[in-house]
Amino acid sequence: MTRLRTSVAVLGSAVLAAVSLGVLTGSPAQAQPFNYGHLNRIQQRLVSGLLAAELNGADPAARAGAAPLSPRRAAPNSACTNRFGDNVKVNQNCLNLTDPDLQGRAQAQNETWIAVDPNNSDHLVGSYNDYRRGDGTCGVSYSLDGGRTWADATTPNGFSRGTAFGGTPREYWQAGGDTSVAWDTKGNAYLSCQQFNRGAATSPNPDQSSAFYVYRSTGNNGASWNFPGHPVVEHNDVAGAGDFLLDKQLMAVDNHSGSPFQDRVYVTWTTFAADGTAYIFAAHSADYGQTFSAPALVSTTSAMCDNTFGVPTPHGTCNENQFSQPFTAPDGTLYVVFANFNNAVTGTENRNQMLLTRSTDGGVTFSAPVRVGYYYDLPDCATYQNGADPGRACIPEHGPSFNSIFRAANYPIGAVDPTAPNRVVVTYGSYINRDSNETTGCIPAGLAANGNDLYTGVKTVCNNDIMLSVSTNSGASFTGTTTDPRQLAVVSDAAGQARSDQFWQGADFAPDGTLSVSYYDRQYGADENIGFSDITVSSGKGTGAFRHKRATSGSMPPPTQFAGTFYGDYAAIAVTNRTAYPLWSDTRPVDLFLCPGTGTTTTPPAVCQGGATNASIANDQDIYVTAVAS
Repeated sequence: MTRLRTSVAVLGSAVLAAVSLGVLTGSPAQAQPFNYGHLNRIQQRLVSGLLAAELNGADPAARAGAAPLSPRRAAPNSACTNRFGDNVKVNQNCLNLTDPDLQGRAQAQNETWIAVDPNNSDHLVGSYNDYRRGDGTCGVSYSLDGGRTWADATTPNGFSRGTAFGGTPREYWQAGGDTSVAWDTKGNAYLSCQQFNRGAATSPNPDQSSAFYVYRSTGNNGASWNFPGHPVVEHNDVAGAGDFLLDKQLMAVDNHSGSPFQDRVYVTWTTFAADGTAYIFAAHSADYGQTFSAPALVSTTSAMCDNTFGVPTPHGTCNENQFSQPFTAPDGTLYVVFANFNNAVTGTENRNQMLLTRSTDGGVTFSAPVRVGYYYDLPDCATYQNGADPGRACIPEHGPSFNSIFRAANYPIGAVDPTAPNRVVVTYGSYINRDSNETTGCIPAGLAANGNDLYTGVKTVCNNDIMLSVSTNSGASFTGTTTDPRQLAVVSDAAGQARSDQFWQGADFAPDGTLSVSYYDRQYGADENIGFSDITVSSGKGTGAFRHKRATSGSMPPPTQFAGTFYGDYAAIAVTNRTAYPLWSDTRPVDLFLCPGTGTTTTPPAVCQGGATNASIANDQDIYVTAVAS
């Protein structure tokens, strides 16, 4: 079987996904943003969610068959819902009123990352894709009281120096996102931000340049950030060729006191090149994010990468990868885990693999990849959800409804146990697992014509679990290296999770060795049958059973922003010895619009809440957090 998938994966760049709202499309001959047509089939499968909608250049809010919103008068103060029980709103804006056909464009926040200051556990920084200005940007908020209250900061990312873009004084950026945050041992906070321009299909400017920048907050715990951002890697495409893409970066800082690389800043990402490859690269900074090294190759060559899709292999046989995440150990070892799609499959088999590489010289060179484990990605959305969101994978609910259509993918998140540094854990989702396999009626069924996974039993017995693969030898091998996903341990081991979906996990160790994993969860109430979700935090030490805590105070409906097709791609957690802080995008706040017939010379403007296509209330996407005892 040739595994050339065309569906667009979603974890990584979430901001771009929403960035495409409001884009006008032209004739097929017209250039598209980032020239999606230049990507080959496997690249289209791997490109992140943020870039997915952006690359396609279509407006999800105007998708075929979408019913118009049915507004009703809004309740008082509904523009600023700051709490749901003990769930606290992080982004502090009140809701903008946008035109209904631009729902989400100036409203949503999604894709979260959070970090706690190792010197003061009351200091938190959270980041997210932020659309309140009408286009995606890198949003950031901070708390000085352990997450009880939050304030917004402004990332100064309107332009960077134009040195790499033709030697001009400035390079202006239209949009940004795909954020992550971290702290060093000196109390500095760091923010990683993807910035890009969208090209002639969406504006008069043909520029399709892209870059990753790191911003540092010094002396005020995330309240302000240096200007301009310091470049990690920059790609000059002011001419608009659109044949080279920087995508899905994440950042880590070695904040282990006594590490030989203490306070070194690492960023990893995927490069989609014109030759059809998708390699993982890394760069590091040894001067607190002021300057970064040249890119170092992370995804190299391995006998495990035995299907190269007929694409060139200039840097090795592992030439199709995505979703990299860097993390560090107390001894200074840098680990990078990522999803790889080069494993050969036959018949109806459709598994992929998670790989990990190590660097013991501060990110200069990397070891050969080690298999963390096989996994099964989420199913093709259009096949099981009445033709919705074609070309993407999603998480279909059980039963006859078709509410859950937002794009999604499985990805790896790793961490090192600070009390046993040889113990490395990696979490990732898998649609075939100990609770969802052939014995329960969930059976791999090959690939759809667009390249996404197919299964028997999707709307009845299949469900996604969060896997746990463990190394006790500093990443030389993992429990998942030789264990089938059908037998591998899972984090989501509560009784109610055996037949419900869990997805988009974050994971972190507390200083005392407690592992906490947060994830979207459909085990509560009717969530699994109607496509609603909650957040669960699972915590445990060693190899013992996890204890589970529902973090959300009520279930969240499927998103309606961006016509329900974009909800972000990932969510993170930060942990102290006392508290776990899951950070997520919440859809419980209602979405607001100008009431029809108001705002005229005879009738003052009035605020209405929109009714969505499924007769429920149109909803916003806001960032929420809660404190869970770890």
